[in-house]
Amino acid sequence: MPTHHSHAPKGHTITNYTSLSLCFLLFFSLSFISKSAFSDYAIAYGYTPKYPKNFSHFDYVNPDAPKGGRLDLNGSRTFDRLNPFLLKGVAADGIDGLIFETLMEQSLDEPYTFYGLLADDITLADDGLSVTYHINPSATFSNGTPVTVEDVKFSFDTLMQDKHVHPAYKITLGNIAEAVILDPQTVRFNFKEKNAKLPMLLSSYLSVFPKHWVGDLKFKDTAMKIPIGSGPYLLDSYDMGKQLKFKRNPAYWGAELGVRKGMFNFDEVVYKYFRDSTIALEALKAGEYDFRHEYNSKMWARDYSGRVFKNNEILKDNIPHQNSVGIQGFILNTRKPLFSDKRVREALVLTYDFEWANRMLFYNQYQRNNSYFSNTELAANGAISKDEEKLLEPFKESLQPEAFGDAWIPPTTKAPSSLRKNLKKAIDLLNEAGWKYKDGALRNSTGQAFRFDLVLSQKAFERIAASYARNLKKLGITMDYRTVDFALYKSKVESKDFDMIVSSYPQSQVPGNELIGRWHSKTADVDGSANYPGIKNPAIDSLLEQLSVTTDRDEVISLTRAMDRVLLSEFYLVPHWYISTHRIAYWDKFEFPDTLPIFFSAEGWMLSTWWFKPEYRTSDSALIQ
Repeated sequence: MPTHHSHAPKGHTITNYTSLSLCFLLFFSLSFISKSAFSDYAIAYGYTPKYPKNFSHFDYVNPDAPKGGRLDLNGSRTFDRLNPFLLKGVAADGIDGLIFETLMEQSLDEPYTFYGLLADDITLADDGLSVTYHINPSATFSNGTPVTVEDVKFSFDTLMQDKHVHPAYKITLGNIAEAVILDPQTVRFNFKEKNAKLPMLLSSYLSVFPKHWVGDLKFKDTAMKIPIGSGPYLLDSYDMGKQLKFKRNPAYWGAELGVRKGMFNFDEVVYKYFRDSTIALEALKAGEYDFRHEYNSKMWARDYSGRVFKNNEILKDNIPHQNSVGIQGFILNTRKPLFSDKRVREALVLTYDFEWANRMLFYNQYQRNNSYFSNTELAANGAISKDEEKLLEPFKESLQPEAFGDAWIPPTTKAPSSLRKNLKKAIDLLNEAGWKYKDGALRNSTGQAFRFDLVLSQKAFERIAASYARNLKKLGITMDYRTVDFALYKSKVESKDFDMIVSSYPQSQVPGNELIGRWHSKTADVDGSANYPGIKNPAIDSLLEQLSVTTDRDEVISLTRAMDRVLLSEFYLVPHWYISTHRIAYWDKFEFPDTLPIFFSAEGWMLSTWWFKPEYRTSDSALIQ
């Protein structure tokens, strides 16, 4: 049995990462794809899978971890549906992952390898135009019925064809033409064209649900139907928008699989919803829930204090990670005439003072985003290479000259630069774009004042917005900011009914299809897509299309760096910051293995691999009040 810690050691270094959601952070070095990259039990590109066939367990779990206890977690502010696949509404936490499973499971201590879960065999066709899965005959849903190829095909067809499903599925898996049943245990997915990432995305993105769960209902009418899945947990009860309770399935079919052994050790998992982050933190201190991943630097620096911290009843830790961080920022909706001019957008970038914010608001915990692929070799840097220039040359007349120069460096207020210098550059750009200061405001030729709204989903972000608004005011620009109910915020973002929002684009070491949903022209006007800025750029389209089919690592790097140059030169967002650690706090009642995974989300790591100390393993089976 592996040794384990009773709590995380301070400064523990991960020597060798994002939630149970649709967001996949993919980490690996892709050099080539060949038949040898596929085995009959795993997928790995360009290298041999770490674990052999029929391996007993992942190295970062304790295969003998004891089961028991009730884990209380903080939910994502609210929920109004149990079906996680629909576009409308806010899905409950945990269902896609605790209840629904995928064809394969990604290991967290390899660059990018998947091992069989619902599928126990996978074969890529020699021509690369299809992939075939054999469904594990032992796989069953929680009601005891077997997982069939009909269920797999039904899940795929529903997610791809039903108009009420979130468009992320159609975008990501859009190059799959059809699912074809070959025999009672085998299903083949035919591709419209060769696509290097489709087998990986299909393996990890297609959650399988039983056809009989939907029955004669329309899929949208299953929004509040108790889900039936094949996963390790059952939904026990819920209180709409306030609380969900899951119970570990004692008859879980996959408990002894190598990809599940020693995992999901809590008898009960309860999500409690607090609409305000300050209230949520106080609830942690009061013992209302057990674990918190903190995203707010001010709260982390100032509010994690008091008796429970002083007495080490609640433990704080910064766990270093090696995750790709992508980019976060104030995203500008270029569909709005106000932000259609690149010079205006650049002026707004110049107006943000990161150094002041990091010092005064963030307690110097962050680094500045300087790329859409921050913290990876995929980021543009220095002078443009010949390969990058060749990729951009066909679009030279329509691209900004900056895309062909040195890689963009964020404006700074460090000496000899200053905010005053940046604001002067900004006003020059605004003047060139037709905006002049008159009658107490910056106005265009028709007299319209430069005014816009920033819509927020978290009140804690208002302090950040306030400092930015002050700088904009110096230019004669009014930015009104307000925090709205999360359901309303989600609706406005999905329908692109906003001027400016705060959002992020997590990244991977192998970007591909998922970026089409973010930056391709065909997704700019699709409700629910992640193309928040409304990007319609032929160069970006071309680079994305090439990226989705290449299998050469050098070409992947050239494509992403060229794309990075174009995105940065167009100023679609005002870049923010990132952090290279997970800030976590948890009641001192847990144990976990010595060996940490390489790439992990904080809550996903805890939920899947931790277990309770002996005195906390008695489950509270009382009904949710």
